[in-house]
Amino acid sequence: MIENESAENYLETILILSRKLPVVRSVDIANELGFKKSSVSIAMKNLREKNHITVTDAGFIYLTDSGKSIAELIYERHQFISEWFIRLGVPEQIAIEDACKIEHILSKESYEAMKNFVKQHI
Repeated sequence: MIENESAENYLETILILSRKLPVVRSVDIANELGFKKSSVSIAMKNLREKNHITVTDAGFIYLTDSGKSIAELIYERHQFISEWFIRLGVPEQIAIEDACKIEHILSKESYEAMKNFVKQHI
């Protein structure tokens, strides 16, 4: 994990958008998250300084290896926790929202234990 939930959310969003769009730009991220473009620009600057993304002269955003690794980890957690909550009977929208909160604070050990438990009992 990296130092904050916001950065992880941005990286996860870039990953998701990169699977849907030919290229990802700040405006795409702003639209997806419902944020101002100026807020996204500041976040992209921070992610670039930490070498989690690269930005081309044309404004196309790409995940670096470290950024992709973090994004995939967060996305996997999100998918797993959302599906588990839905199977437990939680309404889908609530399951997705709760998973988004939990995916960032859960330790690696707790997540692995949850995953192993679910695999053994489903």
